[in-house]
Amino acid sequence: MGAGHAHKLYRHGHSPVHALPAHCKIAAVFCFVLVVVSTPREAVWAFGLYALLIAAAAGAARVPAGFLLKRLLIEVPFVAFAVLMPFVAEGPRVHVAGLGLSVSGLWGAWNILAKGTLGVAASVLLASTTELRELLLGLQRLRMPPLLVQIASFMIRYGDVITDEMRRMRIARLSRGFEARGVRHWGVLAKSAGALFIRSYERGERVHLAMVSRGYTGTMPVIDATTATRTQWTRAAVLPLAALAVCLLGWTL
Repeated sequence: MGAGHAHKLYRHGHSPVHALPAHCKIAAVFCFVLVVVSTPREAVWAFGLYALLIAAAAGAARVPAGFLLKRLLIEVPFVAFAVLMPFVAEGPRVHVAGLGLSVSGLWGAWNILAKGTLGVAASVLLASTTELRELLLGLQRLRMPPLLVQIASFMIRYGDVITDEMRRMRIARLSRGFEARGVRHWGVLAKSAGALFIRSYERGERVHLAMVSRGYTGTMPVIDATTATRTQWTRAAVLPLAALAVCLLGWTL
């Protein structure tokens, strides 16, 4: 997969959560999200308990609340969609502060906000305690299709290369006195985007030829065969098992 590649979501630490193998954490988060999605939306108290479980996991990982909350802003577009649902959904309506809101729309908005926020929080917590390289190796150990793992690894490795290419092109435009200020400059920006695409495509061709010349046959070798112990799997299972207990109570009560 190449050398380690730090990212903005990752927070270096030495907590018990950081020490867990990546594939254990990926499986735990995946199962947790499945349980949360399976919970009936009417069990409002259950989602509060899920939030406490996430908070407890963040505490064990020594991830500050501010760090976690700041990165939850990624779900703002979904929040905007959820806010509109009570106004556009059909069915019985209830009046709140002079506004006629759909009851089914309110439940739908709550369902999206609660489950979406918990899922994003769990994913951010996973990313903040696991390096990108370890995430890719974890997916590989979980037998994710190799082609998808390779695509993800190349995206991560060459994302910064493309970003740096964009930065150099921007500096070149500024050095020639160009500054986009309106619609009339969109043509220049479009040409820049086209040039960036061509350069990226050509770079990809050169990289592929270099890999083939070094024996690449379409698959990448597993470079880390580390296996998780039973204790590590048990620790990782605490979160989804606790959530499963809450979910079962939500369906029975």
